[in-house]
Amino acid sequence: MIERIIDTKELGEGKSVHHIEVEKLSDKYHVRKLYQTDLEIIYRLSAENKVYYQYHPPFVTRKSILNDMTVLPIGKNNCDKYYVGFFEKESLIAVMDLISDYPEEGCGFIGLFMMDVDYQNRGIGSYIIDNVLGYLKLSKFQKVRLGVDKGNLQSYSFWRKNGFHEICENEYIVMERLL
Repeated sequence: MIERIIDTKELGEGKSVHHIEVEKLSDKYHVRKLYQTDLEIIYRLSAENKVYYQYHPPFVTRKSILNDMTVLPIGKNNCDKYYVGFFEKESLIAVMDLISDYPEEGCGFIGLFMMDVDYQNRGIGSYIIDNVLGYLKLSKFQKVRLGVDKGNLQSYSFWRKNGFHEICENEYIVMERLL
């Protein structure tokens, strides 16, 4: 399941008060920040997710990944952004872009969540999301928000199954889950 950052003023602005210890985002998978040196493994994972790009064109490029790794919502700083990978042994199985205290204090924003296609439809994505939400709750976040591309029933169904509900619709379907 995959989502991207919504960079719109109507979602609000905020200053981060929460620091996220990325290694604690999963109790099963190794989690670490991703860097430019990880570009090829991120590209391979992304390029296999063809369904996503049907709803969110254009198709992934290395340049678009580098942009995703650094793009920030209005009012946020680099220290608020956690572009991370979930690894099973040496294999990257999921990528997440998580923004702390956006669009408001106490809200985590998932700007991107993408699973390796070989790991989809096995409950692993839901397991990862459950771990991430559990950590955020322990870290005193009150909710998590994200945006789903209109028409992408695969992503929409995934997030509904994981307890998210619609709060508004504009360019994207904005969904939220209280912690």
